[in-house]
Amino acid sequence: MAELMMDAPYRPAALDRAEQGVLGRPLDRIDGPAKVTGDAQYAVERAPAGTTYAAIVGAPVGAGRVTGIDAAAAEALAGVLAVIHDDARMPAGGSNSQNLSTQGSARIFHLGQPVALVVAESAEIAREAARRVRVAVDEVPGRYDVAAETPVSDHGIGFLPTIAKGDLEGALAASAVTLDRTWRTPVHFPAALEPHGSTLWWEDGKLTVRSSNQVIGAAKATIAKALGIDADRVRVLAPFVGGGFGGKTGVGPEVILAAIAAERIGRPVKVSIPRAQSAALVHHRSDTVQRVRLGADERGVIGAIAHESVAAQNDDSKFLEPVPFGTLPLYRGEVRHFRTDLVRVDLPATGAVRAPGEAIGSFAVEGAMDELAEMIGIDPIELRRRNEPDVDPLSGKPFSTRRLLDCYTEGAARFGWSDTMPTPGSRREGEWLIGVGMAASLRGNFTVNAQARVRLEADGRATVECDMTDIGTGTYTILAQTAGEMLGMPVDRVDVRLGDTDLPPTAGSGGSFGAGSSASAVALACEDILVELARRMNAAPDELTLKDGCVRAGGREATLAELTRGTPIEATGKTGPGKESKATSQASHGAQFAEVAVNAVTGEVRVRRMVGTFDIGRVLNEKTARSQILGGMIWGISYALMEHAVVDVRTGAFVTPDFGEYHVAVSADVPAIEVNFIEEVDDHANPVGAKGVGELGISGAGAAVMNAVYNACGVRVYDLPITPDKLLAGLPAM
Repeated sequence: MAELMMDAPYRPAALDRAEQGVLGRPLDRIDGPAKVTGDAQYAVERAPAGTTYAAIVGAPVGAGRVTGIDAAAAEALAGVLAVIHDDARMPAGGSNSQNLSTQGSARIFHLGQPVALVVAESAEIAREAARRVRVAVDEVPGRYDVAAETPVSDHGIGFLPTIAKGDLEGALAASAVTLDRTWRTPVHFPAALEPHGSTLWWEDGKLTVRSSNQVIGAAKATIAKALGIDADRVRVLAPFVGGGFGGKTGVGPEVILAAIAAERIGRPVKVSIPRAQSAALVHHRSDTVQRVRLGADERGVIGAIAHESVAAQNDDSKFLEPVPFGTLPLYRGEVRHFRTDLVRVDLPATGAVRAPGEAIGSFAVEGAMDELAEMIGIDPIELRRRNEPDVDPLSGKPFSTRRLLDCYTEGAARFGWSDTMPTPGSRREGEWLIGVGMAASLRGNFTVNAQARVRLEADGRATVECDMTDIGTGTYTILAQTAGEMLGMPVDRVDVRLGDTDLPPTAGSGGSFGAGSSASAVALACEDILVELARRMNAAPDELTLKDGCVRAGGREATLAELTRGTPIEATGKTGPGKESKATSQASHGAQFAEVAVNAVTGEVRVRRMVGTFDIGRVLNEKTARSQILGGMIWGISYALMEHAVVDVRTGAFVTPDFGEYHVAVSADVPAIEVNFIEEVDDHANPVGAKGVGELGISGAGAAVMNAVYNACGVRVYDLPITPDKLLAGLPAM
């Protein structure tokens, strides 16, 4: 096994030579044809023979205890095979991204939590039978109104500790300019296109789970633990996943319930959560209250920065939204205070949703920077330039790579940003008020463990295998490009197998670490193969030239197929964090620009154009990277202007549980968006030098829109999303 932990900067020489010229190119996804023709197999498609269907019965109240379940009416319905409610392994709560839900408890943590599972011959029968199950409860008053609960600082959950560096109050009092503002963001749903679902079956004492899941290695361990069996008795398959956005990083209760059901009835079970029910069974992003305080000198150089927040969680889960995570290394400030307090509620679990922390924390810190620039009377970009740190301002570590200043320059030029900001409300086109805004983007970069197996087949093709998932991000393609570049062959000569826990383990899709880690493992495996090829060519590895399936060295030439000598050459690569990961501060960066129009009569907001320039290390595929950023920027528009999961504080029910009421940005809301990259390979991050992409685009995008809305009409909105009712009273007269 070729194993390389990131103890020092490293870069495979074959990637620099780029003889094949495929890595980084904007190639089409190699899995695209399978998806558009229907050959791609998702979690609840092509069920095994004899498959049954399951429906979940949810708790009818949000707090209390289950005292009894009457399943007689459901069991009497023709086609019902079982109603399961008496197994101690049953999870008591919905899914979350941090820990297994409490099992075998009668306590009700939230409305709609699973209390029974109905299994039937058809999905229609299962749903009807579920409606007939009667659940008796002992209800108690619930904590459904986050604003009514008292936050606590000493809570012991989440991965960000409280940080208090320096005398904040003293530094603010001594500052020439201070700002103290509070922003609020609502609950957000992950809202992936493919519903959460799984098909499960037992065979010879082993469980196979075909699931819509982002991190199947962890899922395998979680399922085994929940069922009380050895992990080698569980196999998880997820070759194709229709989006996840963090909502599929954990194991949902439906998986454990269906596994119990399949074991009991001796037949495969398929379960798919209806969209409205996913509001209760799938974790969401917490609503937040965020107070940002800045203290600066006359030039706007920040001496004190504080980002103090409140987020919610129920009693069954340990995740806490890391609200200030993106703020930690972003700007100068010797005095730095960061804290996230906790409010306990009787609502479904909060968990990791795309860019936990940065996606919503950027609204507050970037809104504060925009306001500070106006107070001082300088351009928002110039303010950010004056506060660009030389090293990580919290840890003192050097940055691995940081091209944020270049992102400002390049993005501003492409957008046509003027050094002089228009006076808010001064630009008009008929009844439309026009404004511009910008924001910085930052998403922390993580180095994680990953393995991959590469096999040079006897016919000269290559096969790449690992349990990494492709959730629509382009993983199949970038791994094929990595192997193709390293071994000197076109991508149509590379076969990629993913999404199977029988394959070498990775950390899966989440945290924007999947591409860099899995591609690095592939590259390291290929390096081992190159060593063997060089031996067979009587040459050193760095003397090889590989292109289009041919190997040349010292005036000799052979095809890859000839060098295999009829037997495949196989190697496994492994990478992970090391000393270098701890010695440098690593992140992806960007600058986002937006132009909006606000109707002076109705308060309607229309985003007219956006430009984003980003520093993501090595670009593995320009097209898939652009698509990831583009999707994040669109989601930023959605967060800024429309997404809001509303809770009925009387019952704990979500009154916007599906796409009929939970509004997301659609084609008509999305303008022309330009995405471009400033590429600098980051040898400190991982062997292929790629940094996180998937979550960077959403970070700062909504804040750029928010700042543009203010510039258009002169109304600052601190309670997101920005809807017409929040603008109307402050709009200038026509």
